Amino acid sequence: MSQAVAGDRTGGDRAVLRVLAGEALPRPPAWMMRQAGRYLPEYREVRAKAGSFLDLCYNPDFATEVTLQPIRRFGFEASILFSDILVIPDALGQNVRFVEGEGPRLDPMAGRPEFERLREAGDPAIFAHLEPVFETVRRLRAQLPHETTLLGFCGAPWTVASYMIGGRGTPDLAPSRALARQDTALVEALIDRLVTVQTEYLVRQLEAGADAVQIFESHAGALPDARGADAAGSEESVNEVAESALPESASAGSNDRDALTRWSLQPIARMIAGVRARVPGAKIIVFARGSGLEGHARVVPETAADAVGVDWSVDLKALRARVPASTVTQGNVHPETLIEGGAALDAAVDGVLAATEGLPHIFNLGHGITPQTPIAHVERMLARLRG
Repeated sequence: MSQAVAGDRTGGDRAVLRVLAGEALPRPPAWMMRQAGRYLPEYREVRAKAGSFLDLCYNPDFATEVTLQPIRRFGFEASILFSDILVIPDALGQNVRFVEGEGPRLDPMAGRPEFERLREAGDPAIFAHLEPVFETVRRLRAQLPHETTLLGFCGAPWTVASYMIGGRGTPDLAPSRALARQDTALVEALIDRLVTVQTEYLVRQLEAGADAVQIFESHAGALPDARGADAAGSEESVNEVAESALPESASAGSNDRDALTRWSLQPIARMIAGVRARVPGAKIIVFARGSGLEGHARVVPETAADAVGVDWSVDLKALRARVPASTVTQGNVHPETLIEGGAALDAAVDGVLAATEGLPHIFNLGHGITPQTPIAHVERMLARLRG
């Protein structure tokens, strides 16, 4: 398999790439998860024209425009492709739709008959279906300021599989955990297919012009052993439920010591290795939401990611003390603190700066920005960050 022709991913004048290469900057560069979204009036205007949410994702004119909007308004140092992690099951042939006010709905993959109806990993129809996404990436790289890092992304295999099996997001992922217990080989086959398809998906985003990519493991927190010894309260009860519904040990090797490794970190590591075999030096961020201090500390050593995205629940100072100084972190202001604004927001920004002073860090939220966030609060956050 031939290698992709990749540009210089060592940084140059793109601050986010410089940090991903391990450089600590005097002030961390910034972007926000879901920075193109409903909190912006210009986004809502385009969204109304697009029709369905998936129509917006698959229309390069609209997707390019909404991706550029927060760059024009705020001057973020990184721009992230506007799309959705569920374009992958859509491309595999599963029925995916977005219900206004409720979110994504899929026809659940309840067992082998539904799995067998999915497209095989080598089916050219998958990437023909996704070609509008790659066209959006090409347009973005051509239109973004030269110094702006362009990020592509996809969901982690466990997160995407959970949506495919359950048909929607659920708090404890009971359908996917139950199926993993009842038919482990089936869920492993689904994970394998997602690893293969999404590795190629990220490679094609990088070939089209993305400078780096992020893998979103949105459902890491529902896996047992994700939070380790720092789990408490409701998180412990989630893990107890999970332990009863997932296989206790793995068959893939000695490294497979718990469910977080088996179902999340190992598949991500395989994807990262596959991407770098095609795009040497590719820069990759992993966001393992809900995995706690222990899980976050394991992301980089177990996956070989260039950076760990830190969710809002983790004490960033404690994480920085736990990982090597060379570890690149990203995050982690609470989205609700951004809504609150004022002194609380100033303190949150100052806290991130204090925890990461002299260390390689990318400023971000600890989860996606929400629609009710005042624009003035984003402006205040960035003014505080930039001094």
